Amino acid sequence: MQEKTKLGGLNWTALIVFGLFGQIAWTIENMYLNVFLYKTVTYDPDAVAIMVAASAVTATLTALLMGGLSDKLGKRKPLISWGYIIWGFTILVFAFISKENTARMFPAADAVVLTVALVVIMDCVMTFFGATANDAAFNAWVTDITVPKTRGRAEGVLSALPLAALLIVFGGLDGITQTGNWTLFFVIIGVLVTAGGVSGLFIIKDNPAEKPPKSDLLYGFRPSVIKENKQLYRLFLLMGIYCTAQQVFFPYLMIYIEYHLGIKDYAILLGVILILGAAASVISGNLVDRYGKRPFVLISGCIFTVGLLLMYFHGAYIKDTPLNIPILLPFAIIMFSGSLMLSLVINAAIRDHLPEAQRGHFNGIRMIFFVLIPMVAGPFIGSAIIKSGQTFLDEFGAQQLIPGAEIFLGAAVIAAFMFIPMRRVISEMRQEK
Repeated sequence: MQEKTKLGGLNWTALIVFGLFGQIAWTIENMYLNVFLYKTVTYDPDAVAIMVAASAVTATLTALLMGGLSDKLGKRKPLISWGYIIWGFTILVFAFISKENTARMFPAADAVVLTVALVVIMDCVMTFFGATANDAAFNAWVTDITVPKTRGRAEGVLSALPLAALLIVFGGLDGITQTGNWTLFFVIIGVLVTAGGVSGLFIIKDNPAEKPPKSDLLYGFRPSVIKENKQLYRLFLLMGIYCTAQQVFFPYLMIYIEYHLGIKDYAILLGVILILGAAASVISGNLVDRYGKRPFVLISGCIFTVGLLLMYFHGAYIKDTPLNIPILLPFAIIMFSGSLMLSLVINAAIRDHLPEAQRGHFNGIRMIFFVLIPMVAGPFIGSAIIKSGQTFLDEFGAQQLIPGAEIFLGAAVIAAFMFIPMRRVISEMRQEK
């Protein structure tokens, strides 16, 4: 049977719509929810770390369960469309969560502790539907409709969409959060994500692989299965180290920019960085399809690690000079471009090695390395680094913690470990060719 090398207009439309709307929702969860918690509930970085870790555990277990279910059903569309619809409604719930509302409803309780608990619980509920729709079903669907010759371009677009989502949120909605109107912010995002889910009822077409053999939740953990798919698990390990390095700084990035770098109006600055980073991702995806994945693994890994070191150097030595923003711009572009290139090439290689009949199940295994380990370990490493750094006095005269440039140095140290499995991954890619 001849491989299809073109995705077609409808598939591209669905890929972009669901990739973009999913990333808008993940932007809220992975960045703005952290800021919401930090600004409106507590300055304790451990609260952010706990929330991120709880969400990561939920996402991984959900992807394992629902990814396997999508394999058995032979259908991704219902889980994608209805998952997005409900996902949007769960985002809407955050419009009603605040310390003030908690204090009114439970006057005898500690409003801060209870509000943190409510945010964490609702974050896990939101994550369940998001992981079902996006991580389990949508990611498996993308693998269903692509082949190795088209995956570089598809991953290039998918890797650019998180930045496009950030650009949309920053450019169109960040001003709402700056004025403290979090209710309107969550309402708008919730409606957008739900609308995206409704569109999927009309534009997604299932293209499942062959009917899967009988499998179970533990299938991908069996030693015999790991031995049969060594390169896939090497790629998983490489992904895990890279994502852990990213999670050391990423949950605290917006707080870092505003409080450490002193850039209050950062929407335009981030817009430039995100546009250029997204362009680099799309271009890289085309180059990966043209020249193969192997050369870009090492190149992107080096660019990402160097970018982290440059970000540390900027935050530690340049932020208080007139060159603060002029130097930050190219350094951030280097870091984000390297990160996106590395993400797209690893993800494209992973898709090439996913067993055809268990793509949904193995997307759940992938989540252990893509989400669970990084989002449990990374934020707590970042929190420990932050606690050893600087503080500021809040409006009540109490000392509060600020993320410092050291979070990028810590991330660079973690990233250095990528090059251990990377060597074998590249060697195997050479033999595959």
